[in-house]
Amino acid sequence: MKKIRRISAIIIGFMAISLLLINIVGLFKNIRKEGLLEDADLRFKNDISLSYEQAMAATKRRANESEKAYARRVTTVVSQGLAHIDWNQISDTERYNQLVPIWENYFIYFMGKFSTIPEYKKYHFANYERSLQRGIGICGDASMVMSQLLDKQQVKNQLYTFPGHVILSASFSDGQSQLFDPDFGVILPGDLNKIRAQPELIEQAYLKAGYTQDDALGMKKRYQQDYEAWNGVSHFITKKYYFEAMAYFLKWPLPIFLLLLALFLDGRLLASHFSKQKKR
Repeated sequence: MKKIRRISAIIIGFMAISLLLINIVGLFKNIRKEGLLEDADLRFKNDISLSYEQAMAATKRRANESEKAYARRVTTVVSQGLAHIDWNQISDTERYNQLVPIWENYFIYFMGKFSTIPEYKKYHFANYERSLQRGIGICGDASMVMSQLLDKQQVKNQLYTFPGHVILSASFSDGQSQLFDPDFGVILPGDLNKIRAQPELIEQAYLKAGYTQDDALGMKKRYQQDYEAWNGVSHFITKKYYFEAMAYFLKWPLPIFLLLLALFLDGRLLASHFSKQKKR
């Protein structure tokens, strides 16, 4: 029994120290790929132009900035703060840290390495700050980032998923609603009913933002298809939203608990040993 307890204490202690060292290494690492701003393999020219620090500073609401003005400005900020990579085509999941590194969060890393759930092998962060820090994403990432930014300003919003694309709608205190595509940095003229009734407005919005005729026509066609509405990020990716929150909450307490458990087991062995020595 004592031998099993000693081995258990050694194993648990080793695990605890290993996880603590992994976390400490993570304090000095950057999850954003070095040189991302100059990467030539991104989908669009000048696809990302803001560092994490610049993007976070730009997401702060300015003095006397209206809800509508903030939403319009943040659409551009999110677009410029995330690089649109070919998410599914990239085979090297560590190139842009799609597979969350072990030093960033070992829970998510192990899920990506050893589970059969594909979403963890190329992980989309639920938390908007982590998305902006890594600096990569696709339409769903950009829309989740903007949704949380609007939540912080108490601006009601919904995510809309169309086949192959995600955008969001914001409802302002003046009763008006408007659609935003923060992935492309496009502000659509009106709500969903309006642009579906007048699809030429979609084409014009994307052309005005500098996209090609093919891109504009593709979006025009896409927004005529069936869609689903989601009430925020926790509704959109419920399981991952809460798993990620738990994974980051327990990132430091777990190894500390394991270390204390190892010391407790080892301490009981020492106490038992000294007790027997006294009896002799």
